[in-house]
Amino acid sequence: MRVKIHHEGTNILIMLLLALLIINVPLWIWTPMPVAIAFTSVCGVFYLLVVNFFRSPRRMFPGDQTDAVIAGADGTVVALEETFEDEYLHAPAIQLSIFMSVFNVHANWFPVNGEVVYSKHHSGRFMAAYLPKSSTENERSTVVIRTPSGQLVLVRQIAGAVARRIVTYAQPGDEASVEDHMGFIKFGSRVDIYLPLGTTIDARLGDKTIGGITQIGRLNPQK
Repeated sequence: MRVKIHHEGTNILIMLLLALLIINVPLWIWTPMPVAIAFTSVCGVFYLLVVNFFRSPRRMFPGDQTDAVIAGADGTVVALEETFEDEYLHAPAIQLSIFMSVFNVHANWFPVNGEVVYSKHHSGRFMAAYLPKSSTENERSTVVIRTPSGQLVLVRQIAGAVARRIVTYAQPGDEASVEDHMGFIKFGSRVDIYLPLGTTIDARLGDKTIGGITQIGRLNPQK
């Protein structure tokens, strides 16, 4: 099956391949065969891991999208709690956080359908993304979506200890679809989703998610 590479990784993969070739070709000329084979094998595995990181799968949610909340990333649910969101919502909300390891696809999907009403990038630190403080202290981008029923869902892309670049495509006025990429984070990171109180949550701590596929909740009508 053909593997589609995300455009955020094209240049990186080309430069990495050239660098590995420059390192490996002299080894095959000047070093013993067993050493060259071993080193090239390690480089090959490393390169395949980076290719896996930059995969860009096309996904379509198989269920009813009405009021559905879909995982915005591949990874593991590491936080699920009621908290106070004070950047845009200024209200209590349910926070569901998905941690992405370097082995996960790092494209991010919109978790709900609707309209983007807010998008802002924040500079910050690069502590481990699984730590609670990373949500407010790390490099991050915040996107808010107004659903067709008028509810607000906030999504925060958070850089990790290795990640050094967050790419956010969503801009105010854009249409948000759970089948589209909202952005991309390079090399280890986390996505926080803030949902209205009363949302039915289908995910649990430790659950594995597939971005654009796994239903993590369903919005309920608001008074």
